[in-house]
Amino acid sequence: MRIAQKISPCLWFDDQAEEAAKLYVSVFKNSKIRKVTRYGDAGPAPKGTVMTVEFELDGQEFIALNGGPHFKFTEAVSLSVACKTQAEVDEFSEKLTVGGGNQSDCGWIRDRFGLSWQITPTILVEMLGDPDPKKSRRVMEAMLKMKKIDIAALKRAYEG
Repeated sequence: MRIAQKISPCLWFDDQAEEAAKLYVSVFKNSKIRKVTRYGDAGPAPKGTVMTVEFELDGQEFIALNGGPHFKFTEAVSLSVACKTQAEVDEFSEKLTVGGGNQSDCGWIRDRFGLSWQITPTILVEMLGDPDPKKSRRVMEAMLKMKKIDIAALKRAYEG
């Protein structure tokens, strides 16, 4: 394994690591699969099946591991995607829910592999951090009613 960054998230899959990595690199620009390693004679999976996939998403390194059905993803860990425009929010939401994923509350998505994503407009973070508590409260109240985040609706709530 050649990992350049000090800390890289390792995502545990039953047996879909390569399929997941292929989806993820298709969604994000400047992304690629770097290396696939396979189980050998020692197992524990059948010889020749994918063990790990090293991949990059927009320069961030990840490892996907086919470790079996022992562990599942939960919302306790998610990947947050900062979006500058509604078009980005729409694109990532659509691409990450393809094939059986689902849109959840407040911009959260669970992809078809069970991994959770937060599709977050950068302006949402700015508005929530506004020093005027009335503005930030209105934005929070609006966001809590949304599935996919609607930037125009957030702006309307912010402006009162």
